[in-house]
Amino acid sequence: MALVIHEREVEGILILDLQGRLVAGEAAGALRERGNQAAKAENRNMILNMQGVDYIDSSGLGTLVAAHSTLSKAGGAMALMNLSKRGAELLILTKLATVFRIFDDEKAAVDSFFPNREVRRFDILDFVKSADKE
Repeated sequence: MALVIHEREVEGILILDLQGRLVAGEAAGALRERGNQAAKAENRNMILNMQGVDYIDSSGLGTLVAAHSTLSKAGGAMALMNLSKRGAELLILTKLATVFRIFDDEKAAVDSFFPNREVRRFDILDFVKSADKE
């Protein structure tokens, strides 16, 4: 399945709802281009909703890192939300969980862009413990 990207905005934060496979080729290129566009926009904050992503290859990981880097250099930020178990494991194994801001739900992800709001972060230890029980 090709990667489909739906855009929406919540409280001035761009949210990209991703559906499909984040792999080399058109999928990675489309997401990379959208990250570049966001970096040039007035509001450079973006959340990737990964709930519909069923597979990420090494090019997909590279695209996530590139988008994060591009937005950071432009003065913005990027967060990930609703990772699948496999996606979370991949970020943990590659140590990219220390690079990305990861959230379980949209409210927490949006709140993370506002310094005066309390934010409940993704807890890697809780994730590992719950994965061990399965």
